[in-house]
Amino acid sequence: MSSEEGQPNRDVIKRKLRDNFDGKIVRKDLTKKIKEGANVPTYVLEFLLGQYCSSDDPKIIEKGVEKVKRILADNYVRPDEAEKVLSRLRQHGMMTIIDQVTVQLNLKYDYYEASFSNLGLSKIPISDEYPEKFDRLLAGGIWCMVQLEYNSEEEDEEEPRVGYTASANRSKKPSKKDEAIISIRKLQPIQMPHVDLDEYRSGRKKFTKEEWMDVLLRSTGMEPDTLKYREKWLLLTRMLPFVVNNFNLVELGPRSTGKSHIYKEISPNSILVSGGQTTVANLFYNMGRKTMGLVGLWDVVAFDEVAGIKFKDRDGIQIMKDYMASGSFARGKEEKSASASMVFVGNINQSVDVLLKTSSLFDPFPPEMGTDTAFLDRIHCYNPGWEVPKFRPEHFTNDYGFISDYLSEVWREQRKEQFGDSIEKYFRLGRNLNQRDTIAVRKMVDGYIKLLYPDGGFTKEDLREILTISLEMRRRVKEQLKKLGGIEFYDVNFSYIDEETFEEHYVSVPEQGGSKLIPEGLANPGQVYTVSRGKSGMIGVFRLESQMLPGNGKFNRTGLGSDRESKEAVDTAFNYLKANGKHISSSISTNVKDYIVNYQDLQGLGMTHTLALPTLIALCSIALQKPVQSSLAVLGDISISGTIMKVDDLASTLQVCQDSGAKKVLLPQTSAVDLATVPTDLMSSFSLIFYQSAEDAVFKSLGVE
Repeated sequence: MSSEEGQPNRDVIKRKLRDNFDGKIVRKDLTKKIKEGANVPTYVLEFLLGQYCSSDDPKIIEKGVEKVKRILADNYVRPDEAEKVLSRLRQHGMMTIIDQVTVQLNLKYDYYEASFSNLGLSKIPISDEYPEKFDRLLAGGIWCMVQLEYNSEEEDEEEPRVGYTASANRSKKPSKKDEAIISIRKLQPIQMPHVDLDEYRSGRKKFTKEEWMDVLLRSTGMEPDTLKYREKWLLLTRMLPFVVNNFNLVELGPRSTGKSHIYKEISPNSILVSGGQTTVANLFYNMGRKTMGLVGLWDVVAFDEVAGIKFKDRDGIQIMKDYMASGSFARGKEEKSASASMVFVGNINQSVDVLLKTSSLFDPFPPEMGTDTAFLDRIHCYNPGWEVPKFRPEHFTNDYGFISDYLSEVWREQRKEQFGDSIEKYFRLGRNLNQRDTIAVRKMVDGYIKLLYPDGGFTKEDLREILTISLEMRRRVKEQLKKLGGIEFYDVNFSYIDEETFEEHYVSVPEQGGSKLIPEGLANPGQVYTVSRGKSGMIGVFRLESQMLPGNGKFNRTGLGSDRESKEAVDTAFNYLKANGKHISSSISTNVKDYIVNYQDLQGLGMTHTLALPTLIALCSIALQKPVQSSLAVLGDISISGTIMKVDDLASTLQVCQDSGAKKVLLPQTSAVDLATVPTDLMSSFSLIFYQSAEDAVFKSLGVE
């Protein structure tokens, strides 16, 4: 079956993998089976499976699985069996274990000490050669196979201990009683030796794009046959930080969609920092020890549960902003550089529609990050996690994929390559992309090409597909910036131009096409939408809904809480109606009717005080039983004497009107002078209706000439 016509054929893919990558692939169901009984990362398991189960022969696979199980049973240290392992080590004198090892420098005695995560040991001397050769032992630790030796007291006192004699010029040495009775004879990190990128590129040439996409997804444990084409691209997007230096990605979505899985399990080159407090020393640079933090020692630093991110240091977020923009940061008198990509994953607790209407897609971030436009502008890519399905057992593959460790090392090597300028071959970016947007899109194009076309064998249409999704991922960031930062981030209509035909193609984000706050069509009489600045200082949309009942001229207002200024503005409107109602229509009565108006803050920005004119229009609309014009936003306000007040920050207010779905805008004539500050294409997206008095505003909003 041609991959263009449907799902790529599994047997064809398996045969091609066997022919081109023999010894570097593993059956992923074996990983699943063994993983259920051993709490080790996937790449550790697959390192072992790749050594013993790299065959199609069921007997060899069966023997290999047994061997791996035996190695794990004999050598993997379960935390609850640590004492048992130590007892066996004491009996036999020597033992090989699998554990996560972290190394620290003992400044008092000037030698390195190792700590074992599951075994619970610390301060075990280790030769200098290991932390010097494998520097990630010094940051967070790595999984290793370690040969331990138990040094009984009867040993020759003169025999040197590993770790204490690594530096010839050491004068200090712990006393006999302080010496560790256990020493490290040999340590081997569980990771692949150097990989041959040319062999990888040459193997890629034998696969179609769809087949290769499926191979990559199966390599991370997912079954592509259960995913839609769009979902495959979203899962590939999660891999971008592994192949691009200094790439900043955000993915927020529902629970159980595997957002953090790839950063925790698949690669020994990434570290997942669980949500909570962190420090500048831990993340960037430790001034006391003069050592780099996580960004200098890992390819990817991923933050889980972004809502909980908190820096103990006041300058933490500022340093993070510097690093995310330039890949460098200043500590003390020096500027330090690193290449780690930053990933932020977390949960969205509401539907995307609700978030888009009421706040922004960065809402789950802590306020000091989620409302800081300078921080958010540094994010290159926002992967829409809500489009990824919740994972069920059938979403995990039983088929062949690359050994995780092999793929991780390939990705690491690919970070040295550059494909970002490939865009120029066929396209150029539209004028709405500023420098940061361009850098973000180039980084994504670079990453997708490394993942899908490492051999550089892509066509114009392949590049168009990559460019389109890259523009979408960056535009999603920009759309939220526009909400939070107003007119400064107005240019969101991202596009690219075909260098051959000179056609301009615009790229949108799917979720923006959803329901709008100001709906199309006629509303009920008494329903009015107004756009103005809320109590928080941000511009938002407010809805008024009215009722009229037989009575004696009472006016009730609901939804305003205890806000005195809002209540005064509303009372101004009713008093104005009582004094001037007959000028508008003789059928309006404020004596034998009661009026109720409910006020709704649709975006949670705090109730606005600009309510007198919208309330007057709502009262006249319900009194005359005549709806306001469809998709109308009311701007401006009046005083008790009927004086018209101009709109504050017209350009940003009109931007919110457009985002909220308004097609017509009722605007005071006094604001006409400010139209020069409004971009032409924004102004042309509305029918602008000017009014010169309160009565004029009522007539024009109701469509009465």
